[in-house]
Amino acid sequence: MLDVQFGGASDFGKVRKNNEDAMGSFVPSSRRQARSHGFLFAVADGVGGLDLGEVASATAISVVTEEFAGAQAGSMLISLVPRLVQHANTAVHDRSLAPGSHGRKMATTLVVCALRYDQAVVSHVGDSRCYLVRNGRARQVTQDHTLVNEQKKVGLISESEIKESDARHVLIRSLGPEMFVSPDTTAITLEAGDVLVLCTDGLHDEMTEAIIAEIASQKKSADEIAHELVNRAVAIDGNDNTTAQVIRVRSVEQVGMYRGRPYRLPA
Repeated sequence: MLDVQFGGASDFGKVRKNNEDAMGSFVPSSRRQARSHGFLFAVADGVGGLDLGEVASATAISVVTEEFAGAQAGSMLISLVPRLVQHANTAVHDRSLAPGSHGRKMATTLVVCALRYDQAVVSHVGDSRCYLVRNGRARQVTQDHTLVNEQKKVGLISESEIKESDARHVLIRSLGPEMFVSPDTTAITLEAGDVLVLCTDGLHDEMTEAIIAEIASQKKSADEIAHELVNRAVAIDGNDNTTAQVIRVRSVEQVGMYRGRPYRLPA
């Protein structure tokens, strides 16, 4: 069956006096629940410059983890996970309208990864990322919802120019500002030995894919890898909050699908 090792780390950085990043997880309590629900991991980055970034990120994490735990057994992850992201958006949006918020705006990024059998489903809004590390190489699974990334898609700016752009952190999509949001969702077929890294921009701004792959491929615990990733990013710069969750896949359970329901493949 699916077996994963996981860990996480977060740091204020060298400048910020509060941490607007948040992370959370749902871990099944039994083999039966591992097959009926699976695992879920999530990282959020409250948008700086708005009033309640830490409230927005914490709200988003709370919604996706609690609603995943309460989801109907056997729900298809490819439809469930983006629905949870939309629910998180609604919760953050409604929180900003609550009387106690006094009209203060809030927003957050969010990247969510759910795993079951031999599949991972990643859904995200904003520029918090998911990387897949396989055979010593890292691949960015998510695509940033930023102004400069949209400019890159149409050839207005190069990859090297993005790193120097003052607009590199301008989001075109985030949770909270609007009543509805459209997350991007990707499914991945997992292999034993894969490592998934969820992180905020405080980490990926400072780390190349090669460095992420080098650190994540070490024969250390997932928690040690998460702390090393965060500590390395803070040492390089440290101007932002920095968070990483690391999920190492130790074994998978290969299944086929028939009319939306999984069945075990013959050995």
